[in-house]
Amino acid sequence: MSSTSFTLHATDGTARTGQIDTPRGTIRTPAFMPVGTAATVKAMMPESVAATGADILLGNTYHLMLRPTAERIAKLGGLHDFMNWQKPILTDSGGFQVMSLSELRKLTEDGVTFRSHIDGSKHELTPERSMEIQRLLGSDIVMCFDECPALPADRERIAASMRLSMRWAQRSRDAFGDRPGHMLFGIQQGGLEEDLRAESAEALKAIGFDGYAVGGLAVGERQEAMFGCLDYAPGQLPQDKPRYLMGVGKPDDIVGAVKRGIDMMDCVLPSRSGRTGQAWTRYGQMNIKNARHKDDPRPLDERCTCPACRNYSRAYLHHVFRAQEMISGMLLTWHNLHYYQELMQGMRDAIAQGAFAAFEAEFHAMRQEGHNS
Repeated sequence: MSSTSFTLHATDGTARTGQIDTPRGTIRTPAFMPVGTAATVKAMMPESVAATGADILLGNTYHLMLRPTAERIAKLGGLHDFMNWQKPILTDSGGFQVMSLSELRKLTEDGVTFRSHIDGSKHELTPERSMEIQRLLGSDIVMCFDECPALPADRERIAASMRLSMRWAQRSRDAFGDRPGHMLFGIQQGGLEEDLRAESAEALKAIGFDGYAVGGLAVGERQEAMFGCLDYAPGQLPQDKPRYLMGVGKPDDIVGAVKRGIDMMDCVLPSRSGRTGQAWTRYGQMNIKNARHKDDPRPLDERCTCPACRNYSRAYLHHVFRAQEMISGMLLTWHNLHYYQELMQGMRDAIAQGAFAAFEAEFHAMRQEGHNS
C-alpha cells in the first residue's frame, strides 16, 4: 500500500484545487515547482525557496547523472540530504535534455546513447537506467522515460515517437516496481494531434500510474497551439490523478493551463529571468536594467512582500545589476519565485471560492494596466 495520495478539494469549470500527500509533505495544487537542475535552485538558499511557499522542487536526471553522478549522491544520503531540501522532490527522466542538450544522440528501441554536453563522455539512458538513477537520487515523484520530439514535426514522426514512449512507459513501470511512499508519473505524448494524444492516454491508463504528465508541449509551439491542445489533453487523463504540464511557463501560460485542468507545472523562467534582470510582477514583466529605474525609490511592486520589495528600491536593484553584483540575481530570483507562488495561492483560493473567472479577468486587467503605464 502506497503512502501517497491525491485529493481533489474543489473544481471551478475545469480548473481544480487539491493536494498530493507524500511522506515528505503535502503538495498544494495547482503547484508550481521551482527548478533545481543540478541540486540547487540557482541564486537561492533552500530555506529561501521554502519561504516563497514552494512545496516541491524539480531535480534533473540528465544533469545529476553526469555530475556529480547518482551513485555519488546515493552514497551521500540521497538528493534531499545532499541539497538540504527535506520537502518533496520530483525528478524528470532525462528524455527532454537528451534531445535538447546532448551531442551525437543515437535513438534505438532500447534507449538513447549520447555524448555529454559537459565533457563529451559517452552515456546510455534506457527506461531501466532512468528508473535506477531516480531511485538512487531518492526522488518522491519519478517520471517515466520518454522520447520528446521538438515541434514542429510531421505526424508520422510524432506518432512513431509517441508509440515508442508508450513502450518505454511500460518498461519504466516494470523497472520502478513497488516503492511505497514514491510515485511514478506517466507522460502523455502525441504533439498537437488530438487522436494521438487520446491513443497515448489510453496506453498510459492501461499501464496505470500515480499521476500523468502532458508532455511534448512548450517545445517551440505558440501559446494558442499549446492552449488548443490543453483544451482536450487533460480531459483524456484520469480525473482522480494529478496532471502535470512539463516545462511551463510564463505567468499567463500558467493561468491558462490551470484554467484547463492542470495541477502541476515547472519552469526555469523565474530563476533564469531573475539572473538576467527580468522581474515578473502582477503588472507584467520589467527589465530592471533599463535606465528609467536608476533614480526610482519605489519597490518593484508595492503590494509584494518578498525581501527584494520590502527592503530595496528599483534604483538599488538597477545599480547592483549594472555593477554585476551577485546580490542582484539573488534578490530578483527571490522576488520572481515569490510572485509565482503568490500566483498559485491566488488561483487555489479562487478555485475554492468558485471565483476563478474573476481571478483570471483581474490577472489580465492588471497586466494590461502595466502594459499601458
